[in-house]
Amino acid sequence: MTETAEPKVAIVTGASQGIGAGAVQAYRKLGYAVVANSRHITSSGDPGVLTVPGDIADPETGARLVDRAVEHFGRVDTLVNNAGVFVAKPFTDYTDADFDMITGVNLRGLFSTTRHAIAAMLRNSGTRRGHVVNISTSLVDHANTAVPSALASLTKGGLNAVTRSLAIEYAGSRRAREHSGARHHPHSDAR
Repeated sequence: MTETAEPKVAIVTGASQGIGAGAVQAYRKLGYAVVANSRHITSSGDPGVLTVPGDIADPETGARLVDRAVEHFGRVDTLVNNAGVFVAKPFTDYTDADFDMITGVNLRGLFSTTRHAIAAMLRNSGTRRGHVVNISTSLVDHANTAVPSALASLTKGGLNAVTRSLAIEYAGSRRAREHSGARHHPHSDAR
């Protein structure tokens, strides 16, 4: 691709269904090339979408997504951290395996992917080098007795905090955005 024809590039995690699949479609409509990830994502017939299967809880997956974006499309402009795990159960019923799975996806995956994506964005030219969008849950600020969500609140609350911190660190702005909302996970797992 020539420099003038090079599209902007978005990476979307949790891209096989729901919000993530919608984000892939929306970015394509805006003319972006997209690197789409989830554990069970299938190949796309769209040459502007590169699918990269992998478990985002594996630290190597985040690096691989960024590497593939740069190799295939030449850059990274936007990262949408959408992959997430939600397990609704009383706090005392969570197991160590639940904790490891939820923190692995909701925190480790975000950490690894974001660290590599920001490093790639800093190599972009211009003053507006990139965006990181983190998908959270409204349960962090609005707990609901009908939906026990301690581990979601723990991990997504941390995500909300790091969103604000990264905005100040890299954009010099206190205008950070976390995108919170109700999410339906057919299998309680959108990795």
